[in-house]
Amino acid sequence: MRSFGWWFTIGALLTLSILMVQGGVRDLFDGAAPGSGASPYLSFGTTIFGGGLLAGCLALVMKRLR
Repeated sequence: MRSFGWWFTIGALLTLSILMVQGGVRDLFDGAAPGSGASPYLSFGTTIFGGGLLAGCLALVMKRLR
């Protein structure tokens, strides 16, 4: 479980850094596009959470294969 936590954190941070490089700070402060109906914080949160889950689950699979 410690391995999953570590890789979840690394995956979430890498996803956050990619979003910020792609202009995420501006998108986050300017808000979502008009008419989209989604909160930019919710969108960023789910993307970052998904990146962490992907990295954590891959770590568990690789640990199992080893």
